Amino acid sequence: MIKLFSLLLLLVLLLLPAVTLAEEPPLSINQDALAVIYSGQEKMHFTISWSGGIKIGDLYMTITPVDSGEGLAITARVTDHGLFKLFYPVDDTFTTYIQGPLKLPYRYEVHQQEGRGMDVRRLTLYDQQHFSVVYRKNDNPQTVYSMEGKAYNEFSSFFITRALQLVPDRQEIVPTFVDEKRHKVAVKVFGVEPRKTIFGTMDTIKVMPKMTFKGLYDKDGDTVFWLTDDICRIPVEIDSKILIGSLVAELEEYYNPACHLLKKGKKPVLEPDNELL
Repeated sequence: MIKLFSLLLLLVLLLLPAVTLAEEPPLSINQDALAVIYSGQEKMHFTISWSGGIKIGDLYMTITPVDSGEGLAITARVTDHGLFKLFYPVDDTFTTYIQGPLKLPYRYEVHQQEGRGMDVRRLTLYDQQHFSVVYRKNDNPQTVYSMEGKAYNEFSSFFITRALQLVPDRQEIVPTFVDEKRHKVAVKVFGVEPRKTIFGTMDTIKVMPKMTFKGLYDKDGDTVFWLTDDICRIPVEIDSKILIGSLVAELEEYYNPACHLLKKGKKPVLEPDNELL
């Protein structure tokens, strides 16, 4: 049952089979979308259900300024819900610090509190200039890894993917460091389709990545997610197949004053002083 809940975090691993270095062109960034997504004011609340029915938890994601406004912090928190907490409580927090025009990570902190005794802390430091990564779990000795170039991590990869041009049938490559190595991640867009959202029925961009490694947790099956087809690129739903059924993360609340949907007074949204984390 632990994997049913924890697999949610893998929904942000937008990773397809590795490709050769020659097939790793520069990212095609949509600058308008980049400005909205990384405004430093976005807050999202997703409900997590098993096979679209039984709610088992919540996912909260925020992006806020740090380092005197020169950097940003992407924070994700996963908590249990209802009867699930009685036999396997979960309260995990993942914080990725990013900076620069490509929003690359330089620090990644993980605090996992699960079950009746698991309390694990992980720290990852990224040197994007010298292509190295330093990793430490709890008080264990640190491990140093080398990379073949700059790279994102799981969460920063998801956010920068939202800011890509996302042209149907055109493959994008997002280099991502996970599982002790740098992967040349291929992301494919499958087109635009109308979908019900908290803002009403809207055109959404459908993306279905293939995940070929474990990441933070084990997983099984494909992931499909939908982004609003506008400069906000709001993730309105994320579905992931697992061994038994599927996990569905549906957007419940959203706040970002830089997004035109909120300027039009669309509801429901989070209040600006609503602290998620």
